[in-house]
Amino acid sequence: MEWAQNVLMSPVVRDAEVTRAARRKSSHKKVAFPSPRNDSPGAAITPERPLIRHTPGSLFKQTFTPRSAVRNPDVSAILGTGSRSPRFVHTPRLLGSTSMNLDESNWTSSFYPSPISGLGEASFTDDINMSAVMMKEEDPGEAASVSLFPEFLHSYLRHSSSAIFDLLEEYETVCQDKVGTLQRIVLRATPGQQKFSKTASVRWLLQQEMVTWRLITSLYRDRIQSALEDDMMDVTVPSESEKLVMEQLFHRDSLVRQSQLVVDWLESISKDEIGDFSDNIEFYAKSVYWENTLHTLKQRRVTTHTAFNRPLVTELDPDAPIRQKRPLADLDQEDDARLLKYLFTLVRAGMTDEAQRLCKRCGQAWRAATLEGWKLYHDPNINGGGAELQPVEGNPQRCVWKVCCWRMAEEEQFNRYERAIYATLSGNLKQLLPVCETWEDTVWAYFRVLVDTLVEQELRSSGMASEELEELPREYLEANWTLEKVFEELQATESKRVLAETREHYHVIQKFVILGDLDGLLDEFSDWLSSGVPLPSHLLRFMTHLLLFYRSLGMQLKEEVTVDVLKAYLQLLISEKHTDLIAFYVSHLPQDMAVSQYAHFLESVTETEQRKHCLELAREAGLDVAAVTKTVVENIRERDVEDFAHHDLTPALDTGTSEEDQRKVDVIDWLVFDPSQRAEALKQSNAIMRRFLASKKHDAAKEVFARVPEDSMREIYRQWEEQGADTPLPAEDENAIREHLCIRAYLEAHEAFNEWFKNMNSPPQKPTLSSQAKFTEKVAHELKEKEYKIEYDNWKSRLEALTDDVKERIYNVLLFVDGGWMVDVREDGEEDPERTHQMAMLRRLCLPMMCFLLHTVLHSTEQYQESLQLADIVASDQHRLYQVFSKEELRKFLMKLRESSLLLLDQGLDPLGYEIQQ
Repeated sequence: MEWAQNVLMSPVVRDAEVTRAARRKSSHKKVAFPSPRNDSPGAAITPERPLIRHTPGSLFKQTFTPRSAVRNPDVSAILGTGSRSPRFVHTPRLLGSTSMNLDESNWTSSFYPSPISGLGEASFTDDINMSAVMMKEEDPGEAASVSLFPEFLHSYLRHSSSAIFDLLEEYETVCQDKVGTLQRIVLRATPGQQKFSKTASVRWLLQQEMVTWRLITSLYRDRIQSALEDDMMDVTVPSESEKLVMEQLFHRDSLVRQSQLVVDWLESISKDEIGDFSDNIEFYAKSVYWENTLHTLKQRRVTTHTAFNRPLVTELDPDAPIRQKRPLADLDQEDDARLLKYLFTLVRAGMTDEAQRLCKRCGQAWRAATLEGWKLYHDPNINGGGAELQPVEGNPQRCVWKVCCWRMAEEEQFNRYERAIYATLSGNLKQLLPVCETWEDTVWAYFRVLVDTLVEQELRSSGMASEELEELPREYLEANWTLEKVFEELQATESKRVLAETREHYHVIQKFVILGDLDGLLDEFSDWLSSGVPLPSHLLRFMTHLLLFYRSLGMQLKEEVTVDVLKAYLQLLISEKHTDLIAFYVSHLPQDMAVSQYAHFLESVTETEQRKHCLELAREAGLDVAAVTKTVVENIRERDVEDFAHHDLTPALDTGTSEEDQRKVDVIDWLVFDPSQRAEALKQSNAIMRRFLASKKHDAAKEVFARVPEDSMREIYRQWEEQGADTPLPAEDENAIREHLCIRAYLEAHEAFNEWFKNMNSPPQKPTLSSQAKFTEKVAHELKEKEYKIEYDNWKSRLEALTDDVKERIYNVLLFVDGGWMVDVREDGEEDPERTHQMAMLRRLCLPMMCFLLHTVLHSTEQYQESLQLADIVASDQHRLYQVFSKEELRKFLMKLRESSLLLLDQGLDPLGYEIQQ
């Protein structure tokens, strides 16, 4: 309880919880944050408030001891986060002692610190240089905030799941840094430029994201703490004071506790931005209030001038203008209007102590006293608190004070902001709403009144409230507030601006976070994604990390919506070329979908080093790299593929290597980086080459063959042996190796024929001599004939060698061992109907062509008898090549054999090339 006493005694607890954004602003511009100069050790101590350490307190905070403060000092400690966040040690001078003098003479100067105080020269210069660079960009806002994408991932990776709230605080910090950067860019920009309007829009989005992370951190700290303490029984003890009654209420009632957290959060947002308001307000340090009216009244007393005098109040007590129904001097009315508006702004920001200081500083100590009466009464001496008497806390006549505040809020003669101030203190929602211009203001008003009402109801039920409370309206005392009712009322508002703001993305998210309605939030996400309207990139990033946060808490999510959000974010990362980030987010998809999504991304990666880098990122993210690379290859090789067609049916077949063909060639590289994937590399390369061979794209097939490492077959056998298996190689792998050898034999035969054909059709040209040649020309001709004879002999010798080579290689195809070319030896493997069909079609497409090419070689080199022997090979039942010939092909083949036979007859041999026996 010592901690609770300190909180209750200290009017500057909120000073120690000034948000980081507000502190940073104090280094750049005038801000309305008082800066106590007390640097004593005690001044730097901030009471630990783990459940709400993000947000400054509001009116009830000083009498609220969150249960986590009593039972367990830090939710993060339960989750294993270790040390506390350093968010409250940025600017020690902001942490004041409890004994700050309201009459401090230097209050005004501390209210407006130097624009660059707290900044070192280097950082200030760096900010200027950075802003100057960004202003040259086409879209400065996008350029300055693009680093958020990798920064969020790095933040996530730096924190384990047990440090989840440290992670959320870092998210907020990262966003806040970017908001500050964008704000400086906007302030330095030329007004009216469209690109800086975009920058301002990005800044607003990031500012909304920043405060949403703050809300999530605050609420879920409390919710998790509550869940952890569910099995702990709260023992309610009789209370002798309002403060203790209220403390017990906050301990046991999550509605009032979390509603107060929402109030704190909304007040922290207002505190962040209060400096912007203070720039346009000017206050003068005055020892008395209404000094202009006082001066005028004094002048009238000593003057005998009888000219027209404007009627003014004749007395200067606080009630005089209302009682006498006379005005103040014009300047005093203006000062009062400005002061009251700013006082309400301070109250709206939860800075009631600062509002009191300002009142006293401006000579209105009576008004400061009216802002003091809300404190709940507590006398620690009733139960014998100790040998020494302790000071009594709070207002023993708070009920009377509250009724007076309610009446003042209802009084139409008062300034609208003055009425709103007292409406805030008394819970008068009707009089508070007219000055609430934004969604945040309106939600704050509802939740402020909700907490106020629940506290009063609890005090009444405990018997602590006085009878004066009966003078408050019944609808206030008996209101049945719920979180859902608050937002229902918000939807019925007459303010067009507030109604429009309720539909803004972040306000919708904040609503469902406050309600704790996760299903409703995911339904909204689904609607946004399906609307067809592109979502802002930073909103997609926020949605993704919010879902990852919920997952880390073990909360049940709608899987379809989660997947859709992740896929949308991945599409954004791919389009924006955030290559290093993609693997991590893909890993959060279901395994099958993760493989297909990452494979789809890798299809666009072409550089070898980049491919290796992407695969390494996939391994680090825990993806199935083998399945990913296999999917990449299959996706590309199956793209725009036509069915196998017979060559004779495609006479205009384009056998050149197209751009798409080249992609299919290059894709094999994905499988050769890892030696353990050599078997898959063989299978996939075989599948690609089958297509190329069917289309007569031999050059492309050769390129694919060259991409497969030469040691692949040896590596496959070595890996199998290392597994220590005594069984033969799997049938699929053995068949793939055999198919690879079949394709190699075919490509070698085709290459040998091309070389033979090229040599066959380029014999040396025999020199000719004109009949009228001179002697010198005849001598030269003789030399040319000698050279020709030598070249001819060399050509013929090379042709013979090439002929023998091409014959051997074609025979290797036609007479392929163990069953024939493109025929599997092992039939115990997994069936692949498509592969079986393609191999059968390749036999029909390629083997007849090989026979025709071999006949061409033999016929052209006058080996007619051997060419006729091809008939025996085709008709052999051992090889059954006749089965792959169509009737038309057999007819053509027989015609070729007939030509060779006729030439043999011309040589005096029989039709088969044998000598005729007489």
